[in-house]
Amino acid sequence: MQKSFLNIFNSILGSIREPLLVLDSNLRVMDANPSFYKIFCVNPQETVGTLIFDLGNGQWNIPKLKELLEQSLPENTVYNDFEVEHTFKNIGTKIMHLNARRIYREPNHAPLILLAIEDVTEREYYKRHLEKVVETRTAELVTARQEAEKRKQTAETALSEIKRLKEQLEEEKAYLKEEIKLEHNHENIIGKSDALKYVLYKVEQIAASDTTVLILGETGTGKELVARAVHGFSKRKKRALVKVNCAALPSNLIENELFGHEKGAFTGSNTRQLGRFEVADEATLFLDEIGELPLELQSKLLRVIQDGEFERLGSSRTIKVNARIIAATNRNLEQEVRQGRFRSDLWYRLNVFPITMPPLRDRIEDITLLVDFYVKKISKRMGKVTGIIPKSMMNTLQNYHWPGNVRELENVLERAVINSSGPKLHLADDLNKPFAYLTKSQQTLETVERDYIVRMLEQTHWKVSGKNSAAEILGLNRSTLRARMRKLNIKRP
Repeated sequence: MQKSFLNIFNSILGSIREPLLVLDSNLRVMDANPSFYKIFCVNPQETVGTLIFDLGNGQWNIPKLKELLEQSLPENTVYNDFEVEHTFKNIGTKIMHLNARRIYREPNHAPLILLAIEDVTEREYYKRHLEKVVETRTAELVTARQEAEKRKQTAETALSEIKRLKEQLEEEKAYLKEEIKLEHNHENIIGKSDALKYVLYKVEQIAASDTTVLILGETGTGKELVARAVHGFSKRKKRALVKVNCAALPSNLIENELFGHEKGAFTGSNTRQLGRFEVADEATLFLDEIGELPLELQSKLLRVIQDGEFERLGSSRTIKVNARIIAATNRNLEQEVRQGRFRSDLWYRLNVFPITMPPLRDRIEDITLLVDFYVKKISKRMGKVTGIIPKSMMNTLQNYHWPGNVRELENVLERAVINSSGPKLHLADDLNKPFAYLTKSQQTLETVERDYIVRMLEQTHWKVSGKNSAAEILGLNRSTLRARMRKLNIKRP
């Protein structure tokens, strides 16, 4: 009877292209159709009578196949599409769909198991290839769409900026053109220290109002960046931040710079010129180095801050402006007031909301971020590939006192980039020398400043400005250095 059954199996299913196996109740192979032998490259002598898991020297010991065959199959239940991906030694990887059904010959005979194997390797590989192609193409389309949107936004922003500049050109004239070229803004305030976070917190507190702000701090700490941050977060940010450096010009030129003049007001004034207060109307005026403002101009500045009124040089007509004032100084203005060099009423008007920018030596945790930023910036500008900062160099930078603060750090790093021929950075400055003032705790800040400036002047053979000068080493504008030399009575011997 068994032979008759198998004859029926061979005659009816033998021509089916799908590989088929007949297993007995012990999971041994009773027979297989030609497709099985052909696709899996085996012969009947190696197959019939063998436990299916032992086929091909154990290659058919597949966990998923065991799961399918060893479970109890209720009558007339088919277990379909057990997908298996398996690598055979002789034919490579195959992806198969396994289907199993119990079949019954006659009563009192153990049921057999019909195992059908669908080889879907090529189909699955093609499907996966298509899916990958679709995924890749979709990603490309998304990227292309994002780039197109970005270009559109860039174009719209550029058109908007052009329109804004055109509208402001008459009022802000040549000054606005220069200000737009400035790269400094609040995004350049780099650091994560608590001291810097507190400064930024105060900036956010005051930015939205029109309150006068006084920024205090040593030379090179980044007071102008704080001023730009206050302006950048304010409701006046669409207008330029107008800047005046009170230490850069003599008193007669500062007055003209601030308040402007009429045609013929003095020799050589052939045209009328607007002062910075008029340019900053409905905008923000940044008075840098306010402590250097001559005493005779302080009363006129006080009047503008109090009443928003002034007259141009050579004119009696009163002009009203609405300019927000941000001032900055590295001086102790309270001491200047006590010594009669700064008006107390102007000091009280300016000192409404003071923000103190901490020195770099109090922001040690920020040095790593600043070094990384400036090295990349300087290397890019110089076209050099320099980015490896030795640990010993970083330790030296973090242990240095930085009397010139962030500006001095930038200058030191620029010289280091110039001095480095490969990717590894080398310091050109000796920052390991101890400072005399570190052991003279009784010296005043003014004495310490004087000693340090004299030492830098002696080191540069009293070269005040230009390349490798004292001003470059100190990170100061040459006019600022000359003003400090006059203030501290520093003269070449």
